[in-house]
Amino acid sequence: MKIYTKTGDQGKTSLFGGTRVDKYNIRIEAYGTVDELNSYIGLIRDQKIDQKTFNSLIKIQNNLFTLGAMLATPLDKEKLKSGLNRLKISSVSDNDVEFLENEIDKMIKILPKMTHFILPGGHTTASFCHIARSVCRRAERIIVQLHHIEPVNKNILIYVNRLSDYLFVLARKLTKDNKTEEIQWISK
Repeated sequence: MKIYTKTGDQGKTSLFGGTRVDKYNIRIEAYGTVDELNSYIGLIRDQKIDQKTFNSLIKIQNNLFTLGAMLATPLDKEKLKSGLNRLKISSVSDNDVEFLENEIDKMIKILPKMTHFILPGGHTTASFCHIARSVCRRAERIIVQLHHIEPVNKNILIYVNRLSDYLFVLARKLTKDNKTEEIQWISK
């Protein structure tokens, strides 16, 4: 299989189902930003982290691929008259959201109580988490904008919102794991 197709040389690309759109289309922005987020999560996964966090990040990366496929599929292409998914794309589920919530809750139990805003940084791995969190928030803003133009699956919005919370708490956990200090924001 060739990696280049030359079909995008004029600034167009295809969504799942074959619809051709400009490469700056908001759907492309949405799933492109999710892809960028997935790459940053891979960077976090490549650091020295515990096996449980590694496994959680693999699950999240798989969910982000699914989420990207959902975003790349226009609603009119997604459903048949029978209501079944014609393109056989799995979806991000309530269970996937619950997984993130459970992971957040487990990490919070071992972390000191938050009493102040925290500056991003402290350790390279934690910094990567903060970058991923920021990209996740950008993806969320773009997905919300898409949702106002064309509704998206509610679990996409919920999952991305919860994932940014997960990444924030993961940054705190990795700061603790690496025995570095959280730096408090000092308002002037």
